[in-house]
Amino acid sequence: MNNKITYLLNTVRCIHRYSSVLTPKSSATTRKHILWTGRYRDPLANVNFGKLLLNILPSLHGSSLRSLSQKTGVYSTGAEALLSEKASQSSLEVEKLDDAGSFEQKLEGDHSDPFFTSLRKCTCPCDALDLASEAAVSIKHYTNSLTMAWRLFKNLSEEQQRYEKQLIFDHPVFVRLCQQLLRDARRMTRGDLVFSLHALVNLGVPQNTLLVQTLVRVCQEKLNHLDNRCISVLATTLAGMEKDKNVSALQAGLQLLVEQRISSIRDIFILQNLMRCLGKDAPVFLKKKLEMAVVREIDGLTFPNALRMFLALAAMNYCSLPILNPCSKKIQENVHDVPFRQLIHILEACHTLQYRNVKLFSALADYVNSTAYLWDKRQIALFLSACEVLAFQPTELLDIFAEKVIEDPDFLTLKNLLIVLRVYSRLNHVPRVQKHLFFETLHSCLNKCLPQISSIELLKAVYSLGILGYLPHHALDELLQKDSKDELILSDDLKEQNTAMLHSVKTCMELDSPSFTKPAFVLTENLSSLVPLNLRKAQKALIELLGDENMFRQNVRLPYRYHIDFEIRMDSDKKKVLPIAATDDHPDSHVQRLAFLFAPVSAFCLGTTHPQGKLAMKKRHLNKLGYHVILIQNKKFQEMKNEDAVEFLKRKIYSEDVFSFPETTV
Repeated sequence: MNNKITYLLNTVRCIHRYSSVLTPKSSATTRKHILWTGRYRDPLANVNFGKLLLNILPSLHGSSLRSLSQKTGVYSTGAEALLSEKASQSSLEVEKLDDAGSFEQKLEGDHSDPFFTSLRKCTCPCDALDLASEAAVSIKHYTNSLTMAWRLFKNLSEEQQRYEKQLIFDHPVFVRLCQQLLRDARRMTRGDLVFSLHALVNLGVPQNTLLVQTLVRVCQEKLNHLDNRCISVLATTLAGMEKDKNVSALQAGLQLLVEQRISSIRDIFILQNLMRCLGKDAPVFLKKKLEMAVVREIDGLTFPNALRMFLALAAMNYCSLPILNPCSKKIQENVHDVPFRQLIHILEACHTLQYRNVKLFSALADYVNSTAYLWDKRQIALFLSACEVLAFQPTELLDIFAEKVIEDPDFLTLKNLLIVLRVYSRLNHVPRVQKHLFFETLHSCLNKCLPQISSIELLKAVYSLGILGYLPHHALDELLQKDSKDELILSDDLKEQNTAMLHSVKTCMELDSPSFTKPAFVLTENLSSLVPLNLRKAQKALIELLGDENMFRQNVRLPYRYHIDFEIRMDSDKKKVLPIAATDDHPDSHVQRLAFLFAPVSAFCLGTTHPQGKLAMKKRHLNKLGYHVILIQNKKFQEMKNEDAVEFLKRKIYSEDVFSFPETTV
């Protein structure tokens, strides 16, 4: 029954579409009624671009225009009918920087023409094509109809775009429009030329067709005649196109033109588009010129421009603090107006640029936290994943999300489960409430995924839970069986990483087991008497504080492949430091062992002294072996004056907090 209805609706759509060419009336109401009920199919499945775009003009068949295509496959009917996913993805990227304001300017000078009055009243892309079939008499009419179709198309949802694209490419006037563009490519105005190319590329017309390649070539010829607005639109278009011979040549020419005109460009929006187009391959001097041009206009920065600027700088891979800091402030002031997808883009851009702004990240996290009831759990997981890449720990949001996982774990597909495990393990976050139930929920979901999980995914999942101190017994059994069959051995580039994870898992099985007891004596070994350069300051401070090198050990190797930078030993009252030799000769269970770990800033969560997963696991395991662990951020320690460094170590050694064992196994 459903199939019959689908066939009927498709038939109605086709009859309606073709009759619209003969009947000059708007059909928006009927189209909207049937638009969302048909079953999705490939918009270009029945479009032969060989007939549509390549074999249109017999007079061009022998011309040099044929050489514009870079691939011989462009003339084969099989390749012509394919629309790649990458084309649609690039259209979504360009949507972020679309020049909608420029389109309004494009129609401003045509108020006297009733065609443009009618064009402004169109409500969906096919309305613009209907109007072109009924009333277009010039190339300007055709180009503006195409641009309006794209403008209306991009404002639709992703689901709506699938169906509307089908209607656009099925529309009879679309063929005639493409024919007209190809005929009059060299006679178009500069605005019509760049806007037409922009619309065609982002509607998904294959880049290797003669039509697109011809428009690219004509843009090369007219490049010096383009004004700044047209350059902006062209730059946006090129940013969404794949590199080929003609596109690369046009980008190179555009770069030279930008170098000449950059001092005259005062519009931040245009500068952003140029930054995206030129990309990371632009020479450093040009990136600096663009930076200076933006900084010159930074006082007029708007909130939308602040959002786009992150993407533009990320595309250029150029971290400019004079630009990023004002943009961050503007975003923080308007954080409640940031769309969810843009939140992710901002965090991804910060990662690309290695820009670490804790205030910005906190503002974004607080916004998501305060509106968590509005977001889908998959969206929050995606946001947390972006935070994890930046090593930023949004504590409250992690706690709230853990509660959501406990309430409704059904959304945890294998992919989402692995994301959640990776986030919580790397950020070393254990929920403050219901932590046991949270881990049991994750464990239960992991057990459900065991039949379809791969060996490496299983290793990663168990490793993540092991970092958090939780032992998933059933999954562990599966993992050890795979290890015994050598199913975890991969190519050389991953073998070392997987071996290290497997070793950590086995260490967790032993040290985090409830049956493990603290050993009375730990076998240690001095690796070398030489101290690395980044620990020389700590060595001198300890000598000055304790009076002798014999009062501590350095560069110590422990069982389970663990290593500590310095070790000192104290009496049972924790008031006196004991010589290493004396305690070695007479082992005493009442001797207190202190382990100093001087870790890089990257081993801690951003802006805090909260250790990330690996370091936290090491600290927990050293506690199990009988050590009191003192974690120190080496960078901050290196910035201290010598007397401050000595006083700092003194406070750490004699602090009561050092001798507590907060780490427990879940």
